[in-house]
Amino acid sequence: MFKTTITEMLGIEYPIIQGAMMWLSRAELVAAVSNAGGLGIIAALTFSTAEELQQEIKKTKSITDKPFAVNITLMPTVQPVNYEAYIDVAIEEGVNIIETAGRSPEPYMKQLRDAKVKVMHKVARVRDVKTAERLGVDAVTIVGFEAAGHPGMEDVTSLIHIPICVDAVKIPVIAGGGIGDARGFVAALALGAEGVVIGTRFMACKECPAHPKIKEQLIQATEKDTLLIQRSINNPERVLKTDFSQGVLEMERKGATLEELLPMISGVRGKQALDEGDINRGAIVCGQAVGLIHDIPSAREIIEGIIGEAKLIVERLHSISV
Repeated sequence: MFKTTITEMLGIEYPIIQGAMMWLSRAELVAAVSNAGGLGIIAALTFSTAEELQQEIKKTKSITDKPFAVNITLMPTVQPVNYEAYIDVAIEEGVNIIETAGRSPEPYMKQLRDAKVKVMHKVARVRDVKTAERLGVDAVTIVGFEAAGHPGMEDVTSLIHIPICVDAVKIPVIAGGGIGDARGFVAALALGAEGVVIGTRFMACKECPAHPKIKEQLIQATEKDTLLIQRSINNPERVLKTDFSQGVLEMERKGATLEELLPMISGVRGKQALDEGDINRGAIVCGQAVGLIHDIPSAREIIEGIIGEAKLIVERLHSISV
């Protein structure tokens, strides 16, 4: 069951893709997801140089022989990023699946196409889904308002986004945002998606390098315990509701400039929070699916649990359709 165009295209067992999470999507988590039949994704910009990314790819290859991907996030950065170097390293190491996100991948499509890699592009707007198809990507991921990270400015939920995007393009659509269990998985497939991206749920698994205190905080949180910061700079980010993130939001309400916000929204502070277990050290990216987290299993247990329960859901739906 659950063989789709995405499982065939990427050579994976289940259409479950681990979201590329800054600082967290490292070898141990990525390999665990891939070994369990999903697709693990390394977040390239976790590493300050292409050479560091190369070492992480080598490490991942040493603990899994299954397919995995590298994410290249093309977002605005304070310091210039040599994206071509990151892509070159991934290709050189034999990674044949690249996910791009943020800005258009158009400047890098020739480089990717020449290397004959599969390209997934992640977006938050329907018009960008259409653009991605025109540029020649192999699959596109649409994220809804519920998603962790950057869900865009339009505030459209996954329930609406997924079928609209499926109708808009011929390439496979992958769904992200608010998916954390078998029910969301089956719902996304029912809406026409060929696979799902799951991020927040994998934050609270054994292989995720987040500090244990962060994982315990996720268990305690509900679906109401996230908020959007950075809307004032047209780059909204969904994060865990904490004293720190509410402080950032208050700064925005008072009209803080980008220069004033930068020290607060620096990725370095987020890394420190994840490493040290201090939720008020920096903003912790987190989606509304946090309300579905009640334990800290292994990545394999998460994936096998989703697939096992999804089969029961499909059987129940079949029983009531006759």
